[in-house]
Amino acid sequence: MRSTTVEIEDIAELEQLLTDRRDLSGVVLNGLELDQVSDRFLACKLRGAVLIGCSASPELLAFATWSGAAVFPPLGELPYRPYRKALYGALDLYDNFESDQPESYSDTLDAKVYSHWQQTGGGECTDLLENLGRRIHDHSITEAIEDLIEGHEVVAVMGGHGLCRDDDGYSAVSRMSRHLARQGKLMASGGGPGAMEATHLGSWMAPYSDEDLQVALAILAAAPSFEPVFEWLVAAFAVRSQFPACEGSPTSLGIPTWLYGHEPPNVFATHIAKYFANAVREDGLLTIARHGVIFTPGSAGTVQEIFQDATQNHYETAGPPSPMVFFGSHFWREELPVTAVIDSLGRDRAWTDHVTVTDDEDEAVDAIMSHRRR
Repeated sequence: MRSTTVEIEDIAELEQLLTDRRDLSGVVLNGLELDQVSDRFLACKLRGAVLIGCSASPELLAFATWSGAAVFPPLGELPYRPYRKALYGALDLYDNFESDQPESYSDTLDAKVYSHWQQTGGGECTDLLENLGRRIHDHSITEAIEDLIEGHEVVAVMGGHGLCRDDDGYSAVSRMSRHLARQGKLMASGGGPGAMEATHLGSWMAPYSDEDLQVALAILAAAPSFEPVFEWLVAAFAVRSQFPACEGSPTSLGIPTWLYGHEPPNVFATHIAKYFANAVREDGLLTIARHGVIFTPGSAGTVQEIFQDATQNHYETAGPPSPMVFFGSHFWREELPVTAVIDSLGRDRAWTDHVTVTDDEDEAVDAIMSHRRR
């Protein structure tokens, strides 16, 4: 259940609030420059207020603390903002990227945060403040996801990062995602390359024609793999430039992580929820995909996600069961026969009625669209 606390993230909102009340109990101020309203702020009752990552003079912060406010100060010189107010966009993470300068990738926010993550111990970090910063950041990301998806029907696509842009499977995922996005679904994925990128490409291209999608796929095929990352990004930004977001473009959500820094986030997700903690990311993605998941061929990570999703359906920990669509029948029945385990696990359980194994794009889409949650 979301908190009923009033959260202020814009100085203009605070100025308006201060014209209406002088008691800030229960108000959370997030990332504000309080010196801009210091006179009115000093006239307020602050007991029960919360200041998160706000900048202010030492005197103003001391007054807030003395008055009974809970003050969470900035956490030093970090390349990322722990107290985030919103999800990332592609232009946030690739802020300094230039398509004619290969070295510019290392100057992007995404690359800088990954470098910092490595330098501070990666997944084995022992620095207290760094770990605190990461956890506050990830909590902020989770809050922002909840705000984004409210009122939306979320469908996720899972699959390997190694799926190349010139592969038939990549084109198939983009078409299925495009169809679902046109039907009002909010498409989500792990936010990286391969099948994940194809998911967001399809949603991005929803306002455009079949011929336009083919043009986009041809542009991307010139750099089929995310290694090297520079060429991969140049092709993606070329598509964004030729087919820009327009009025009515669907929202999509990519949820990558800095743990897998070698997997760059794709630029077609309109909103990017990048995490430090992979466990939070994976559980969260499957939990919000309450209107179904399409599993495309992948490896160990995809298999793990399959059984996490099956567990949620089996015990209904995330609500009533939702569709599990396995796209690529030979792969899932012969090469990596997880569907046999799924059948055995769900024997005599109603949730297996929501499992579909298919090679047909329309059948996969229909399995999602025909589902109605209780």
